[in-house]
Amino acid sequence: MADFQCGLTHAPVTPFKRDNSIDYDTYAKLLDFHIRNGAQALALPMPEGEDLSLTDTEQRRVIEFAVKQVKGRVPLIAHVSDAGTMIAVERARYAEKAGVDAIVSHPPYFWHPKPAMVVEHIVALGSAVGLPFFVCTPPVENVGTHLTADMFMQLVDRLKNLRGIVDSEMDFVFMEDIMGERKTRRAAYDLISGADYMVPPAALGGKGAFSSLAAIAPKLVKQVYELCANEDFIEARKGQEQLAVLRQTVRHPRLETGLKAALRAMGRDCGDPRPPSKSLGEVERGRISDALAALPFLSAEPRGW
Repeated sequence: MADFQCGLTHAPVTPFKRDNSIDYDTYAKLLDFHIRNGAQALALPMPEGEDLSLTDTEQRRVIEFAVKQVKGRVPLIAHVSDAGTMIAVERARYAEKAGVDAIVSHPPYFWHPKPAMVVEHIVALGSAVGLPFFVCTPPVENVGTHLTADMFMQLVDRLKNLRGIVDSEMDFVFMEDIMGERKTRRAAYDLISGADYMVPPAALGGKGAFSSLAAIAPKLVKQVYELCANEDFIEARKGQEQLAVLRQTVRHPRLETGLKAALRAMGRDCGDPRPPSKSLGEVERGRISDALAALPFLSAEPRGW
């Protein structure tokens, strides 16, 4: 467990049919696509995988399906976040029994408990399983209680299986505090990029990345990741700026909505997002398709499956 590293982790979308049911045939193709195109691990269902729109039964089936489809080719990291502690605990235990390799979660959704309550929530969740455990900061929208460096260090002291923090907020001071404490304490946890901006955490000594843009530009994501791993940050910054342009292109009105429109334009149709996320109309999809066509660095990326 102490040696578990997530590496370059792809965070797939969840494909849906027209009736909003999960499209498992497409999901199988999508998981295989990610593995063929540089994924060293898979994390699912993350927010870009619309975890909030999945029922408990669907979340369990998604994880079971992924375990059977992946067949150990890469590690699987199950995302089990929920507003309720016992709900998240049961999800983590079920995922462990299903055969995943690690667990990831962030502070409770929607409500804003006091810091001590958040710490207890995450400790209960991490303690419920024997797998490597990762905690992630909330999505960029800051849903839930902000995770401070002090709160994270309390988790380090109390969770023997804590392997790292997946940071989606890109707070440089927070990341610097985390890495400074790691050196002081001689701890083994990793700082992992959670928003496709890999250069800043890597420059501080971070390792690993959770990427949603790998669904669109896996070659570019892999290139930036490898440059960061080799500490060639000047060269990595060029690709990082391209990824920033791509992220801005697809993040409106919501990331999962733009990702699915972009996937359709790249020949990997995964359907539309589930309500309440609003599906893009033909004109809006056309704008994203045109915007992607105008990005020269996407010419080298795979089209279709």
